[in-house]
Amino acid sequence: MTAVELPTPSLGGLDLVPTTEETQKAKDFTSDQEVRWCPGCGDYAVLASVRSFLPELGLKRENIVFVSGIGCSSRFPYYLDTYGMHSIHGRAPAIATGLAVTRPDLSVWVVTGDGDALSIGGNHLIHALRRNMNITILLFNNRIYGLTKGQYSPTSEVGKVTKSTPMGSVDAPFNPVSLALGAEATFVGRALDSDRKGLTEVLRQAAAHRGASLVEIFQDCPIFNDGSFDVLRKGDEVQQRLIPLTDGEPIRFGNDGEYGVVRAASGGLEVKLISEVGEDALVVHHADETDPTQAFALSRLSDQDLTHTVTGIFRNVERPTYDDGARAQVTAATEQAQQRGDNLQALLTGKDTWAVAPTPDGEA
Repeated sequence: MTAVELPTPSLGGLDLVPTTEETQKAKDFTSDQEVRWCPGCGDYAVLASVRSFLPELGLKRENIVFVSGIGCSSRFPYYLDTYGMHSIHGRAPAIATGLAVTRPDLSVWVVTGDGDALSIGGNHLIHALRRNMNITILLFNNRIYGLTKGQYSPTSEVGKVTKSTPMGSVDAPFNPVSLALGAEATFVGRALDSDRKGLTEVLRQAAAHRGASLVEIFQDCPIFNDGSFDVLRKGDEVQQRLIPLTDGEPIRFGNDGEYGVVRAASGGLEVKLISEVGEDALVVHHADETDPTQAFALSRLSDQDLTHTVTGIFRNVERPTYDDGARAQVTAATEQAQQRGDNLQALLTGKDTWAVAPTPDGEA
């Protein structure tokens, strides 16, 4: 069969030749493990989307690795026939960082949940984003702790009644997209698990991006938080709530495109009827805008009640990656040592002790 060839930029600039011996299909990335999520879980839809587009990367399975933490979503690596690691709670970004630095031939993915990523793993997440590691992070947000049986999470709404908040949560929830943009992530997107087309497109562009990519995926937990995103899936108001982003286009939405996003007097953004403000007032979306101010303002349109929920790609910009910089320093240090005649390898593999030669003036 004809080999699949893709240009390097579509693979995040990996240091490998992006070809396979034959055309791959979704089944080639399906492991022999039984998928064990609750019936109706949104994880199934995400898994199907990932399996469907992985063949498009043109990468061999041994050049792809999925790292997860702890939680329902963290079973993801079991169900893909690639390299994978089910790691420890909240530390998946740290492990992925090590892989990205030391193995430039790998496409490194992190699969995490709102609890795993934003609670115990919050510090690791923001530093992976600000460092611009060449990794792709899928953050499954179901606004609940599912694996531990229904406690409130860092994205649960104020007033949420759960097993751990019987009188309602008093915590102000995180907005994961706002958090990622505040940490200077170079690629930030959001999609619904039930929107197969939209989710696949966001994932495809996240995989193509070189640098830190974060994709928040609204995902239903039918057991402990059933219907948490139903207002974005069912009913007459869906098109009045969802605000899809199209790069280079004015931001408008609604059943007949009657609503638009405009600049507010406060300097932020707000939603207005286009008939009241006119077409010229609409804000044009540019995902490649270096200044993240407008992207952040778009993320703030999404409140916990989901009245206006922005989906698509908020930001997609280029910036040097941490892993490229670290490898460049190692290369430079090695070359300098060779020029000086230092034998670094002999030192590393030598005895546990060594003598320091005195200087000409007698000092060590």
